[in-house]
Amino acid sequence: MAKKVTSKKAASAASKVLKDKRTSSKSKTAAGSALSQREKPRRRKK
Repeated sequence: MAKKVTSKKAASAASKVLKDKRTSSKSKTAAGSALSQREKPRRRKK
């Protein structure tokens, strides 16, 4: 199965949707799903 990763631009838009109190719960569910697919930054070893 292919690994799905949300782009930085889409993740930023999803974050704004979650912060907005006027958006519907369905929109917030979709935004949360998009953010959960965002790849976490990797830490560099020193």
